[in-house]
Amino acid sequence: MKLAFVTTNLRGGGAEKAVVKLASALSARGHEVHLLLLENVIEHPVEGSFQVHALSRPGKSVPKGYLGKRLAAWRLARLYRGLERDASFDMTVATLPFADEVVALARLPRVWHRIANTLSAEVAALQQQNPRKAARRLARYRGLYEGRNLIAVSEGVAADLREHLQLRRANIVRIYNLYDVAGIRRLAEASEAEIPQQAYVLHVGRFVRQKRHDLLFAAFQTLPPSFKLVLLTHPSAALDDMLIAAGIKGRTIVAGFRENPYPWMRHATLLVLCSDHEGLPNVLIESMICGTPVVSTDCPSGPREILDGDLRRFLVPCDDPIALAQAMRDALDAKPVFGEKVFAKFAAENVLQQYETLPQRWQQAA
Repeated sequence: MKLAFVTTNLRGGGAEKAVVKLASALSARGHEVHLLLLENVIEHPVEGSFQVHALSRPGKSVPKGYLGKRLAAWRLARLYRGLERDASFDMTVATLPFADEVVALARLPRVWHRIANTLSAEVAALQQQNPRKAARRLARYRGLYEGRNLIAVSEGVAADLREHLQLRRANIVRIYNLYDVAGIRRLAEASEAEIPQQAYVLHVGRFVRQKRHDLLFAAFQTLPPSFKLVLLTHPSAALDDMLIAAGIKGRTIVAGFRENPYPWMRHATLLVLCSDHEGLPNVLIESMICGTPVVSTDCPSGPREILDGDLRRFLVPCDDPIALAQAMRDALDAKPVFGEKVFAKFAAENVLQQYETLPQRWQQAA
């Protein structure tokens, strides 16, 4: 098959990382895969036989307003037509709302929109700050996704699209993210001189409100002073201010974005995810593959589908630093072991086969 993946850029986010992995894995199975970037910003390692095309100069952002979207759509449609000179694409997969909007404006054919986050939770968070903006955001999402072909990265995301966004005519399928268990474990063995020798708690994620660093810092304050906190995120003045206010700057290492975070996961004593909302948080599964215990907020959505059975005790309510701190201490004491069946539903073969059948499941937008 000939496949196109479209996303805004390859900054250090989980959705972008998942797209790169899909493109690489599908190209390795003999498909012709093209990754189309609206912005030439690449932080994730691009490895594999797929081709990468960008609409902008290196490092240059695309304007996100009315005219910017339409100019990007015109450029995307022109690039897409050029790539179809030899053969048409069998399927196009768009990821992240801005790219979804541009793809819709470009009127590309045979499109699936991959939904990587719980959109109603995003709208609810915005509602607290600006109700009118939240209402516009919800209307925009409903207008963009109703009647279209959607890939939900978890059962929770699929339910959110049906129940909260109330998409009645959308064609929704659930396909989990892809995880190369053997590959992650191999990368985790790489040497990393900067990894601290003492016990540390790890958080991997951008410094944005959704990730709730404030909750993490409040819970970490209760751990013994022998523990360090390592943050795999870009440093910033605002982050420093929050660490100083929490009184833990001296116990924290801001290690920046890492192309290979797995050695940091393997050597960590515990990984914590404390977001208000997610889609399917990669870092939980990847940490468990590396053999490192995890604690997570029971946010919409994904963590409950990952931490099943006895592991549910490491799920805590959102916005509860006391419960998060207690779960962190419990995990440090329990040191849970993860059997291979924990990762079975995320097996690469299952995920790739589902993507390969999507052209047959595509339906004409109503």
